[in-house]
Amino acid sequence: MATRIAEVITRLRGQGRAGLVPFLSVGDPDLATSREALLAVAETGADIIELGVPFSDPIADGPVIQESSQRALRAGSSLPRVIEMVAWLRERTDVPLVLFGYYNPFFRYGDENFARDAKAAGADAVLSSDLPPEEAADLVAACRRYDLDRIFLLAPTSDETRMRAVAQVASGFVYMVSVTGVTGARAAAPAAGIEDLVTKARAVTGLPIGVGFGISSAEQAASVARYADLVIVGSALVRRVFEAGPGGAVAAARDFVAELRRGIDGVRKS
Repeated sequence: MATRIAEVITRLRGQGRAGLVPFLSVGDPDLATSREALLAVAETGADIIELGVPFSDPIADGPVIQESSQRALRAGSSLPRVIEMVAWLRERTDVPLVLFGYYNPFFRYGDENFARDAKAAGADAVLSSDLPPEEAADLVAACRRYDLDRIFLLAPTSDETRMRAVAQVASGFVYMVSVTGVTGARAAAPAAGIEDLVTKARAVTGLPIGVGFGISSAEQAASVARYADLVIVGSALVRRVFEAGPGGAVAAARDFVAELRRGIDGVRKS
């Protein structure tokens, strides 16, 4: 039986376009606002959504998501609250939901318990940004038992050996980090060399490739959509939502996702 993510990829390929994958930290600026912003993102055109699990030391993230994670923690967000959010969203949308976080909260929850509860709530995949494939056996095994896709990262420095290691444990899609460094919106689209790396990674892993880190505008999203299967946008969306304030957060999320979607939909693949 195909997973929701596999079904989305099949649909996107049939439509000849790339998919949009927005990221938001669950609980920023508060749980109620976050819930409505995530639903707005789903309703506005997200193909897959990454739900950020707040963590005190998000070492792969730049200041925008670091601060977002801290605000969410202060608002009472946690891994159990994120799983509750998944269940709430799943009652209202069929958009695939990826739990994106760091391994410490998953480990403390327990790999088996985490995979079981995430799946029961309606999650579709797990991405632990600081867990390399060589150390991921327990989480990967638990996710396989509960039919959760396992998303792993590749970087501009990843060689074929690393790609093959990821291929052994990943499913759903592979997240290609477009820059060496932390997350954060950037003024320019990812370098041209990323396109060649995406093509190689797709061939080596046999999986669709999503590209993220640094995409901050519809124009940049369209540029990446020419060669990637999925366009992942985090920091730019998080910043827009924060700057809008609690009263304007939902509208800001909806408007920016619609803007990104228009940019991506303007690119048709042969």
